[in-house]
Amino acid sequence: MTYPYDNLDNFTLPSLLERSVKLYGKKDVLSFISQEALSYEAFGAKIKEMIEVLRENGISKGDKVALLSENMPNWAVAYFAVTYFGAVIVPILPDFNSSDVHHIIGHSEAKAIFVSKKHLQTIEEMEDSNLNFVVKLDDFTLVDELTNQSYMSKIKQKIASKELPKPEEDDIAALLYTSGTTGHSKGVMLSHKNLVTNSMSAYKNISILPEDVFLSILPLAHTFECTVGMIVPILHGASVVYISKTPTPNVLIKAFAEVKPTMMLSVPLIIEKIYKNKILPKFTGSFVMRMIYSIAFFRKQLNKIAGKKLIETFGGRIRFFGIGGAPLSRYVEEFLKEAEFPYIVGYGLTETSPLIAGTRIGEPIKVGSTGLPMVGVEVKIKDPDPKTGEGEIIVRSPSVMLGYYKNEKQNEEVMEDGWFLTGDLGYLDEDGYIFISGRSKNMILGPAGENIYPEQIESLINQHESVADSLVLELEGKLIARIHLDYELIDKMFKGHNTPDSEVRQKIEELLESMRIEVNDKLAAYSKIIKFVEQIEPFVKTPTKKIKRYLYTE
Repeated sequence: MTYPYDNLDNFTLPSLLERSVKLYGKKDVLSFISQEALSYEAFGAKIKEMIEVLRENGISKGDKVALLSENMPNWAVAYFAVTYFGAVIVPILPDFNSSDVHHIIGHSEAKAIFVSKKHLQTIEEMEDSNLNFVVKLDDFTLVDELTNQSYMSKIKQKIASKELPKPEEDDIAALLYTSGTTGHSKGVMLSHKNLVTNSMSAYKNISILPEDVFLSILPLAHTFECTVGMIVPILHGASVVYISKTPTPNVLIKAFAEVKPTMMLSVPLIIEKIYKNKILPKFTGSFVMRMIYSIAFFRKQLNKIAGKKLIETFGGRIRFFGIGGAPLSRYVEEFLKEAEFPYIVGYGLTETSPLIAGTRIGEPIKVGSTGLPMVGVEVKIKDPDPKTGEGEIIVRSPSVMLGYYKNEKQNEEVMEDGWFLTGDLGYLDEDGYIFISGRSKNMILGPAGENIYPEQIESLINQHESVADSLVLELEGKLIARIHLDYELIDKMFKGHNTPDSEVRQKIEELLESMRIEVNDKLAAYSKIIKFVEQIEPFVKTPTKKIKRYLYTE
């Protein structure tokens, strides 16, 4: 497979980095909002300095180095420094609890860790580990009290080789522990070739220019943000801006106004909330507006106006808004299409580095599809249903992982004759567009063997203005839905009425039942819900905002 990138010696991260430093030297690459940016040359120099620190402290090719931090420019410096000479980076999601972090450090056999001040206590709490030294990511200082002194004294006596080893394309570059919906954290081994070819595969989906500015809001330890939000812009000479605060709605609004990004990545939840809470109420707030909005011609005109205002909200320059990590609700995508908002839907998995498919700017949009396979990626359907064409989506590409770390049994379960079995069910249409029905593990068999996809029913339920989230489950052969309501909206409904708690409870029960009837009217007989149950506490979610289903099905 050939890609349109010259001056790239091979498919490794150091080769990609060296090319970009040479081509875009004086240009800005990374910064915090309102702070001076690192140029590509300065970025390369900081990486070289960090390589020396790692080598002087005994890190060599093949060693694992963990990385636990919120997003910041130094995150990328640590990532490229570790992988530059063949060591292996182990990014850890900052949302993981301390026991998960400790398990990952132990299981990966990490010899060192970069950790931000914010997460330093998690490392201080470790009773025993393989860690020989700790580097505070904020300023790249060694944490003396967490240093293995006997190890360090031995290392200092050794004379490090002057020659800097370089990784091969098929060497492992990153070891990522997934936070899936099944409850099992697996170490995914991604090679240099996996990551670099995946980064290069996006050129047909969107043209990225050195003038482009990415605003990063998703965790860098997630493969989606790491590959598409960090490696891709660096490949194209673009710049990335990070937010130093928690990205609350108010913080984001200010960031959009200041940065005026041309590109950013998001999980569906963010754009769904904006549409549901900010845009839709303006079109459904009165009987007259509801009637007007229900007429297709007027709805499209109103959505176009809303689309222009939405672009202004994002700073006025946005020309690529990548949505991935979880399915996008159909009704929200229909709005984005009619609003002429420059969105792209991507599909992928950590195991595929991550991009498998995506829609393309300037090409026809098929609502509900995750688009066409990426350049260099083959997709086919395993054992398709003769009537529907639906079956398991399987993938073959240079971006498919090396395997799961220390788990040969699972490797055998997901690989078949060079094809990776995604566990997602779907079909390809006549134009090769991919449509995903749901996860095979989540599929529920109906009374006569029908395939019921809970994700599709949940998308229907979530359209209701009072619903924050929902989860469809099978209980004793029947379908029920757990509903987490938008309690801010519920509070507004009863505010100032001094309604007794007992009456509020009754009203909520009536609301849930009316919603159930409304949803069932739109469902086939075999997939109707027998009961809506209130879920008072928010659902526990993964970093990409998918509900951890296993917590509610056991």
